Amino acid sequence: MTADWPILSAVIWLPILGGALVLASGDKAPNVSRWLALIFAVLTFLVSLPLYSGFDPTTAQMQFVEKAPWIPLFDVYYYLGIDGISMPLILLTTFISILVIIAGWEVIQYKPSQYMAAFLMMEGVMVGVFAALDAMLFYVFWEAMLIPMFIIIGVWGGPNRVYATIKFFLYTFLGSVFMLVALIYMYFHSGSMEILAFHDLKLNLTEQILIFVAFLLAFAVKVPMWPVHTWLPDAHVEAPTGGSVILAAIMLKIGGYGFLRFSLPITPDASSELDWMIIGMSLIAVVYIGFVALVQQDMKKLIAYSSIAHMGFVTLGFFIAFIIMARNDVDSGAILGLQGGMVQMVSHGFISAAMFLCVGVLYDRLHSRQIDDYGGVVNVMPWFAAFMVFFAMANAGLPGTSGFVGEFMVILASFRADFWFAFLAATTLIVGAAYTLWMVKRVVYGEVGSDKVAALEDINKREAFVLTSLAVAVLVLGIWPAPLIEVMDVSIENLVRHIAITKL
Repeated sequence: MTADWPILSAVIWLPILGGALVLASGDKAPNVSRWLALIFAVLTFLVSLPLYSGFDPTTAQMQFVEKAPWIPLFDVYYYLGIDGISMPLILLTTFISILVIIAGWEVIQYKPSQYMAAFLMMEGVMVGVFAALDAMLFYVFWEAMLIPMFIIIGVWGGPNRVYATIKFFLYTFLGSVFMLVALIYMYFHSGSMEILAFHDLKLNLTEQILIFVAFLLAFAVKVPMWPVHTWLPDAHVEAPTGGSVILAAIMLKIGGYGFLRFSLPITPDASSELDWMIIGMSLIAVVYIGFVALVQQDMKKLIAYSSIAHMGFVTLGFFIAFIIMARNDVDSGAILGLQGGMVQMVSHGFISAAMFLCVGVLYDRLHSRQIDDYGGVVNVMPWFAAFMVFFAMANAGLPGTSGFVGEFMVILASFRADFWFAFLAATTLIVGAAYTLWMVKRVVYGEVGSDKVAALEDINKREAFVLTSLAVAVLVLGIWPAPLIEVMDVSIENLVRHIAITKL
């Protein structure tokens, strides 16, 4: 379905234009930069809303399509479109971006215009990744994400920000090089750079395995999966709060999206042959990384490891589908696994953003992320404590919150594949509760830990607005996930059907 007006281009380029204007406004009048950034972030979100209201959930065809020649010599197009897989992730991006701008309103005093501009530009290119239907356009947006995040961590990060930024850049860039090689190989086989044309390529098993591994090197780093996860805790610890929010809430989801858009439909036989490896890596992330989180003393590092464990559910849900499909359970089990992975991505976007913002609230006041430096925060910050406990419960998978829905769907699908997969996945309900509530007990409850804690002030209206927005999102998705599941249902079902038909 072609768009009546270029709505996807507007959602991509409006924040990039806004970022350029904010950058041009300079730092002589920082409030002007802040308001300008907020206006563009809100406008982008409002412009993106018709993607949901005008979306037709009864078809798996790409919608709001835009196509124009870009590099005709190589048959490369400026080709955009969305389906039920990409649309929720675009809305998540535009929603979280507003909260990041508001969260950094008073906190960022050093070069605020450049800080706000970097986030706006990154918002645009992240939307571009989710909307691109041309592989070269996808790759350009994919690599462009590195630049603003590199700057955000490198300029506004902590004492070891140089080490963290270089590690982040090298891991993600090197993985992407292999993906580019795979895209070029498929271009020479299909004569087109259209991603949907790649879906119809007839590749033998050897070709599929090589392409699958090339994609895996890019997407596994971005998720990140064990054992290529080590860049994430360092990046989170050194990044400013806004950087951690975008990194956890959006950028990690791009790796999961890559599996759905590239690996599964283009290399279904390789995905089936190597599903044991991805499932193993996912379960290690769920179980082992959960125990690693349990011993962390830095709140940000604990939440970073928690993100790795929760994203393990995403890849687990995607690849247990192949075991289920091998047993001819296409209609229910395989679709449930993929849907569970998608719901988990959106849910984790809300919860991880909220958890990092809670840590940011404490860090802005006490300039420490160490758990031992706190204690008894509820006595002086009751409103903040209520939010932090709520988000901690959601992070632990409390029924009624969004954290429960995706995990429960993946565990149910895992039972269709193998009891032990489900058993190991379900341990996160224990380990996740252990590390999350252990942190809350030491930070929030008990006697006031020190004079510095006793002097803390509760959240202000700006912080309350940000946390309330996320709390509402977590509750709504936890109690009523149907609107999200309905828009992705036909697209997920079509993907499963495509895999079943195209397998050798």
